[in-house]
Amino acid sequence: MPQPSCADETTGGILLTCPSAILMEASTKSVIYEKAPDERRSPASITKIMTAILIFDAIEAGKISLEDEVVTSAYAKSMGGSQVYLEEGEKQTVDTLIKCIMVSSGNDASVAMAEYIAGSESGFVQMMNERADSLGMENTHFEDCCGLTDSDNHYTTARDIALMAQELITHYPQIKSYTTIWMENITHVTMQGSKEFGLANTNKLLKQYPYTTGLKTGSTNKAKYCVCATANKDGVELIAVIMGCPNYKDRFTEAQSLLQFGYTTCKLYQDENPPELMPILVKGGIDKQVSAVYKEKFSWLFVSGEDFSNMEKMLTTNELTAPIEKGEQIGTVTYRLNGKELGSIGIYAGESVREAKFFDYLLNIVLQWMAVI
Repeated sequence: MPQPSCADETTGGILLTCPSAILMEASTKSVIYEKAPDERRSPASITKIMTAILIFDAIEAGKISLEDEVVTSAYAKSMGGSQVYLEEGEKQTVDTLIKCIMVSSGNDASVAMAEYIAGSESGFVQMMNERADSLGMENTHFEDCCGLTDSDNHYTTARDIALMAQELITHYPQIKSYTTIWMENITHVTMQGSKEFGLANTNKLLKQYPYTTGLKTGSTNKAKYCVCATANKDGVELIAVIMGCPNYKDRFTEAQSLLQFGYTTCKLYQDENPPELMPILVKGGIDKQVSAVYKEKFSWLFVSGEDFSNMEKMLTTNELTAPIEKGEQIGTVTYRLNGKELGSIGIYAGESVREAKFFDYLLNIVLQWMAVI
């Protein structure tokens, strides 16, 4: 459903030094603020958000588990930049490597997971680009799984990062148990013995802004300083993306400013009590009616202090004729406020209803006759 934008780059007195930014509400994908949101830029380690999505995709599909042990290759060990100093042949669980990626931004851990899932980093990168396409990330192309590359062909935008982050935090909310870790030790076990290594979160907003839930920082000479920050206040999740900030601290200050602006300006409506659904009549079916169910809640982001206590809900159901498939849309609830239609959600069949055949009618007659005698 379309959503309003309540700000542009000058609204609310927000002045950003970064060349590109966006603020999005997660459940509706409403854009609250934007500044050059479609300008292609290097994302640095924010790339790892997509790496995390593919890791959790593989877990959800049953292809890997958090307990699996991953062996570090010589290539993974050779990664420069931010790393957790994995040794060739070292084994770490998927769970530990996710921490290494999302807390300490380990390039070596990212490549180890890419190879484990796809067999090679190049194969994994192909999966990353396919997943980006599926999310509508129209101005994104990945060349590696960690953002270390200086290639001009590795780029994304503030808008695309927000879409990527929205997918991760809404589809895989368990990511927050990793991205809210401030410090934690892991254990390296190699031929040289066992030693502790401390992970420290690169996202300083965890200590600066109390509602922070993640998500990922990034910096290279090419990308400068970037952050994709997520926060949750009173059930409202916001995503702030800052790209190309000229210095280390300002990216966090500016992300916090966007988040505060969002929570001050906008109010989220979520319908917790949609109209009660009754079974709907079906013509020509082996059953005379079908149950109706919702698959989603209606959400709308208000941006101008609207009073949504007068929200109108109009339930409309279709005239149904068998066959009906389970999950088929059979109706709609439309939402209006002050005469303006905001959007709608679907009503769906709770089960399938087969078309009644001649022998079904005959059997029904026989059963009714037997009931009489």
